[in-house]
Amino acid sequence: MTQQEKVLATDEAVALMDLLEEKHGPLMFHQSGGCCDGSSPMCYPRGEFRVGDSDILLGYVNDNPFYMSKDQYEYWKHTQLIIDVVEGRGGMFSLENPEGKRFLIRSRVFN
Repeated sequence: MTQQEKVLATDEAVALMDLLEEKHGPLMFHQSGGCCDGSSPMCYPRGEFRVGDSDILLGYVNDNPFYMSKDQYEYWKHTQLIIDVVEGRGGMFSLENPEGKRFLIRSRVFN
């Protein structure tokens, strides 16, 4: 299984990423796990969120790196993550917040 198979994005998510890239430049995603904003993928200008030893790079979506905390990855390591978009407000610091849409994770278990 390659890194590219670990995380994908729907067409709607890619369209929102393209819009955000036009406004903010290259993006990055981080999925920390936990409650509240940590349960949604957070979108930042690339390099604005500092990743550390407790994070791993799962792959790239629309050429944007997608990181996840190692602890959260232990729960999801047997799944493929699909970034999607729904109407609503994103995480407080996530770039999609003012757009009236939010990123969310869908998943499917690898056979």
